[in-house]
Amino acid sequence: MKRSVVVVGGGFAGVACAKGLAKHGVDVHLIDRNNYHQFQPLLYQVATAQLGVPDIARPLRDIFTKHGTVRVTTGEVVAIDPDAKTVTLADGGTIGGDVLVIAAGAKANFFGTPGADEHAYPLYSVDDAERLRSRILGIMDAVDRDQKYLEHGAFNFVIVGAGPTGVETSGALSEMVKDVLPHFYPELPTLLVNVIVVDHAPHVLNGFSEKSQAFATKALEKDGVEFRFGTGVKEVHAGKVVLSDESEIITHLVIWAGGLQASTVVGESGLPTGRGGRVDVEPDLTAPGFPDVFVIGDAANITDQHGKPLPQLGSVAQQAGAWAAHNVIANMSGNPTKPFEYHDKGIMAMVGRNAAVAELGTDRHEITGPLAFAAWLGVHASLLSGVREKVGALASWSQDYVSKKRPTALVDHPEDYRIDWDDEG
Repeated sequence: MKRSVVVVGGGFAGVACAKGLAKHGVDVHLIDRNNYHQFQPLLYQVATAQLGVPDIARPLRDIFTKHGTVRVTTGEVVAIDPDAKTVTLADGGTIGGDVLVIAAGAKANFFGTPGADEHAYPLYSVDDAERLRSRILGIMDAVDRDQKYLEHGAFNFVIVGAGPTGVETSGALSEMVKDVLPHFYPELPTLLVNVIVVDHAPHVLNGFSEKSQAFATKALEKDGVEFRFGTGVKEVHAGKVVLSDESEIITHLVIWAGGLQASTVVGESGLPTGRGGRVDVEPDLTAPGFPDVFVIGDAANITDQHGKPLPQLGSVAQQAGAWAAHNVIANMSGNPTKPFEYHDKGIMAMVGRNAAVAELGTDRHEITGPLAFAAWLGVHASLLSGVREKVGALASWSQDYVSKKRPTALVDHPEDYRIDWDDEG
């Protein structure tokens, strides 16, 4: 009898797994709360109006148009039963299969910081990016109306976390200030803008080489980014942040790039969890004690073939999704599953115009500057889901490179655009 697979999550891991299964004619039921697949590494560019949502998001049903065995359901999974291999949706519906693949993604980890959940802006979804963009434009429009808002910390932008997301966001935000303000707001003083990155670590880009860290730091400082290393955020208020050294920064924009944890539904599934609330999977990507339940992507703590923990990267998620599909097929055929083998292609981060860092391959060949910038553009364009997305992103990057226009500088979340300037916590 033909077996069916339920895949929870339409991110890198879930889509890769569903594609792999579809190639073998397996019936797949893919479920995601959104009807689209998002290219998460470029969300910060949506937030800073470099790219539009259509450049980084593609309808899931469009992805699987030619995969007749894949059914896509848009719905929020509120409960997972690994024993029954079923999931329950917010509307009360239940979907089950012979095999369950959990690729439910993650959410921001605020580490219990008071006020962060309410006042900080994470950057993990299209909605997050649109909210952040509306907030930035709301601040700029307010100062354009009356520069008295500068006294309320309007142009103090705080980014929590100096990892790749924090570095890329700070670089894009500083460039947005330099490009957008003079073009759209010629009356505003760009020199009064402060982009401040806060991190407990003593440097940026943990996991990168010292050469890459030094290059990124120097390039960002040249663009006006300020670093506060060796300190963290103790509290987040509506109009300020309190740091762990008891100093305060008056601000109405706190961007949270300080880490991720597994989505709530994973933690409540009853599966054994470890670091970040993620499931510590077996070498073959199954959940311990559940041979027909696979956990991949940001929902899992995955190790390489040498037992080394792998980072929460899109490349890891994609490869794990494809590998899980192979193991599901092997399981269905009565063959043994195989331990996951990760092919390390390297790591990279965008710093700014003509500035990026890249460490390629397992030997981490280091390149910085314009060459790394070009490599970053090429790699990210190639990884986008469809032709429309690739062409759109390349066109937007080209326009952004040669002009100061930001046609995607649109407000679509008025609740974040409107700011109570008298509320400083």
